[in-house]
Amino acid sequence: MPRIRTRKSWKPRAAKSWKPRAAATALALCALLTGCLGPDGSGSVGGDVVLRYTWWGNPDRAARTQAAVDLFEKRHPGIDVQTSFAGYEAYKQKLATQAAGGDAPDVMQLDYRMIDQYASGGVLLDLAGQQPVLDTAEFEPGLLATGKVDGKQYAVPQGRGTETMVYDTEKWRAAGLEPPRVGWTWSDWADAMRKVAAETGVPGGTDPGQSEDAFEIWLRGQGRALYTDERELGFTADDLTRWWTFTDELRREGAVSPAEQTTQLDGTVENTPLGRGKAASDVNWDAPASGYLALVPTGISLAPMPAGEDGTPGQYFKPSMFMGVAADSEHPEESARLVDFMLNDDEAAKILGATRGIPVNESIREDIAPGLKDFDKTIYDYQATVEGKLDPPPQAPPSGDSALQTTFQRDYDQVSYERMSPREAAENYLTEAKAELRS
Repeated sequence: MPRIRTRKSWKPRAAKSWKPRAAATALALCALLTGCLGPDGSGSVGGDVVLRYTWWGNPDRAARTQAAVDLFEKRHPGIDVQTSFAGYEAYKQKLATQAAGGDAPDVMQLDYRMIDQYASGGVLLDLAGQQPVLDTAEFEPGLLATGKVDGKQYAVPQGRGTETMVYDTEKWRAAGLEPPRVGWTWSDWADAMRKVAAETGVPGGTDPGQSEDAFEIWLRGQGRALYTDERELGFTADDLTRWWTFTDELRREGAVSPAEQTTQLDGTVENTPLGRGKAASDVNWDAPASGYLALVPTGISLAPMPAGEDGTPGQYFKPSMFMGVAADSEHPEESARLVDFMLNDDEAAKILGATRGIPVNESIREDIAPGLKDFDKTIYDYQATVEGKLDPPPQAPPSGDSALQTTFQRDYDQVSYERMSPREAAENYLTEAKAELRS
């Protein structure tokens, strides 16, 4: 991951090249001959402000987001929003490159694991200075706090999500299994994976050994944490060895996906074993699970994540994603206005539904609930099953964790291909993780 740098002096943003050359020429002539400026004093042609807004997601999220942006532009005819999206991995890499080059988009979607990295790197604007344009009064305090670094509000949660085991409903029934309930354990989950594999001929699920998210939930169920409050590792090599031994044994049994399937994971649902018809379930966040609807024609269902053997929940409500504004945006107020619209406008909320998770604005969440349909209602109902039963979310992970997600998967690949034992891979990971967190 490139080290993020901030610009020492102002320079024209690359976004200017998006505007037609003729418009730039007209602006230059206008300023030279008449000294005219746009109404915001920016010198924009016709008073237009151009914002770049980027996010990751599937086509359903993209279509809904664009519809909401179109409504925003209709409400604010002086603001032109240039949008783009990609799959998570491609988006993460591109944003890192833009941030390192001092050209972050005006408004950007952020993952939990990006906030500390970009805030400490000077990429993000402290949004506290954008009130009252950006109103957060109706947000859950615990979720809002996850967007803070060193007491400053660098990002605002856009939706509330939680992890889920999404499964092929027909295959689950064919195995003679009842829908999983809150409180089922990792042992129960492992038995279910074995039974589905035995009865249907395909692995019960994607091997979760490669997922840092799944590992965190398992850890929390053991009373531990991924990171301490001091932003250091909250687990030991023994903990990770136990997790990887557990998942590797299931892989060897054929209860979860083989290495050649797991190593194709790229952050999209299309390339998961479940999405390719090569497994009966997957561990994912609830909102992105909508992408499976087009891939699993027999239907999907959502189940709570397994708990520790003593019933301790590891699952938690997490901001499904955040919105942030570039620290060097030429239009911070207009950017904040776009963020406020996407989070607090009733009509925008109806368009977006639960594509980024259930809204964190409590009033809007109550208002849209009766009108939710299809998978949006599925997500809402699923979250209702775990409401009040989960522990509070942890603070945003430290800078470096985003890169460590890739390291985590890479080291487990060594276990999957039997090039390292779980113990060897775990010790290797901890060595690299500690070095990454110190850098």
